[in-house]
Amino acid sequence: MIRRTLALTTGRIAVAILAVVALLALLGPLLAPQNPLATSGDTLAAASGEHWLGTDYLGRDVLSRLLDGSRVSVVGSLEVALTALVVGSIPGILSVYLGRVFEWLTLRLADTLVALPFLLFAVAVIALLGNGITQAMLVTGALVSPLFYRVSRAATLAVARSPYVEAALISGASLGWIVRRHVWAKVLPPLAVALAQTIGTGFVIVSSLTFLGIGVQPPEATWGGLLASDLGYLGQQPWAPLPPALLIMATVWAANLLADAVRDVSGPTASDRTPAGTGRNRPAEPVHAGGTT
Repeated sequence: MIRRTLALTTGRIAVAILAVVALLALLGPLLAPQNPLATSGDTLAAASGEHWLGTDYLGRDVLSRLLDGSRVSVVGSLEVALTALVVGSIPGILSVYLGRVFEWLTLRLADTLVALPFLLFAVAVIALLGNGITQAMLVTGALVSPLFYRVSRAATLAVARSPYVEAALISGASLGWIVRRHVWAKVLPPLAVALAQTIGTGFVIVSSLTFLGIGVQPPEATWGGLLASDLGYLGQQPWAPLPPALLIMATVWAANLLADAVRDVSGPTASDRTPAGTGRNRPAEPVHAGGTT
């Protein structure tokens, strides 16, 4: 699936953008040309050789703060996506095999989580447990998990009624063996699509919370926090919100583009969307009436 995804132009573009964002999260604080927390008297300065993106209202280097704040956004979005994957997919698969009681309970719990406004609930959790981004992301991941629950359950139901799975059950195969041998391969592609989409959703959630000043302790730099602070000085720097806004938009767009690429190569018509000349999906030579050309 990875090879087929990278065979698509959209897949390569999405992976390239997300790889750059991941490198910023890993190396951003090391690449920052200046101390992102250091203030100076040169406030709201324009872009220059010393400050490539100018300075903010406290004289801090904007580029350094963007590079330093990338880690919070990336880690937060991954916490949302991975928490939702674990909390949603495991019960979704097991609900097909563990009986009607477990199925009914998990379905009602999924319906309840869908009805909760996750952003408002994340704010409430931060108010109860303290101003930290990690606990907010874990709770938000649990609230987003019904997506993975329904995706994994639907894929498992399609496999569970197949003759080879029923034959394995009759022959005495364990549930764990059936899931590993037959179910997981069918469930993985739709889960990969949902995971990519949720990473983009996680970026939006992290940016929204940090835009409101929730989940981080000042003066910690975040993309959402930079966007919020720049909006207060549009008269002096009307271009200042563009760098953090473009980073957020590009990352969310790349995550959704990757989800579309994975869906294209794993769907029922994947062979029609895979570029010609890539292995098994190479189109056959046309045969004309009266012989070959």
